[in-house]
Amino acid sequence: MTSQSSSRFPDGFTWGTATAAHQIEGGNTNSDWWRFEHTPGSPTVESSGDATDSFHRWREDVELVAAVGFDNYRFSLEWSRIEPADGEFSQAALDHYARICEALKDRGIDPVVTFHHFTTPIWLADQGGWENPATADRFATFVEKAASRLDGLMSKACTINEPNNVAFVGHILGFFPPGKQLPEDSIYDIAAVFTDAHRKSVDAIRANAPGTPVGLTVNMAEWVAVNGGEEQLVKLRGYMEDIYLDATVGADGTPDDFLGIQTYSRNRVGPTGVIGPEEGVETLVMGYEYWPDALEATIRYAWDYTKGHVPLIVTENGIGTDDDSQRIRYVQTALQGVLRSIADGIDVRGYTYWSLLDNFEWAFGYVPRFGIVDVDRTTFARTPKPSATWLSEIIKANALP
Repeated sequence: MTSQSSSRFPDGFTWGTATAAHQIEGGNTNSDWWRFEHTPGSPTVESSGDATDSFHRWREDVELVAAVGFDNYRFSLEWSRIEPADGEFSQAALDHYARICEALKDRGIDPVVTFHHFTTPIWLADQGGWENPATADRFATFVEKAASRLDGLMSKACTINEPNNVAFVGHILGFFPPGKQLPEDSIYDIAAVFTDAHRKSVDAIRANAPGTPVGLTVNMAEWVAVNGGEEQLVKLRGYMEDIYLDATVGADGTPDDFLGIQTYSRNRVGPTGVIGPEEGVETLVMGYEYWPDALEATIRYAWDYTKGHVPLIVTENGIGTDDDSQRIRYVQTALQGVLRSIADGIDVRGYTYWSLLDNFEWAFGYVPRFGIVDVDRTTFARTPKPSATWLSEIIKANALP
């Protein structure tokens, strides 16, 4: 590993922030997540409800992105709004997301569009969802329609957000829809549907929005073997990460235009599986370790595993905390790891902070606060935190303080 004396990022390095439709829009009543939240016995602690009312207040969000100085904003389309019934597409919903793209571009901000961020229409969930191989084609059809409408408006396209989390947390752990606890080996069949959907949607985007860079985003962790957990680690990382890293190259050998790295902490693995936080290590409200060094570890693993065939973008990294000084400390350390990676020749082209707003954090509800902007739960008033000002200075300087 080489030393990195400079605190500056390369010219052209991009700075963004991100949200997801279900976590901010409110009232997404036609998705599997809304139904999951309202199912008796669901592990979700509360309903998403109005979220941050961003379906109506999206212009405020665009202004917040601009005020901090981000050059890109990653947001997602809500499939259940765009295709509310099987084969029935809403032009009004497509136009809504097109207006967001247009407003961002008017402010000099690149729209980075995610086509699937955890939520699936109820009608498709009732057809078997991601356990049904036919879902890959249904997703590709949706992507074709949406990409055609957003052609010329997207700066980048992310096909599926963290399919590994949807597969594992939803079908093995039961904390995401469909809330199942299937045998562990079933993860491979579900992963095959997701990777097929990714490949087909890459083709759909390239055909219907030509010239738009497209890639997959993968939730990754620093994996650490403890007390003989090496074999178990290889197995877990294999179906949680490696399968999806393999999917970044098409059957014809053509790679995606980028790979989105999304990292928050590390996983410690013993002989029987993940064993939880190490004694004495700081933990966060979601139960995992405060471990900002994980970002550098995952960047290096992804680069080595893919043999550098695809550029990397950090499409999510952040911390859920009520202590904004802890947030700044976390991001500072994570970004130092990005700089070291770049100094060693790894092609990391941008950093995206999760999230713009304090929002609905899935089964955890509104307790974890990942935002650099506070949102009043009653009035929806947005108030930037000190971390927003701190990040703004980094962006202006393209360097760490």
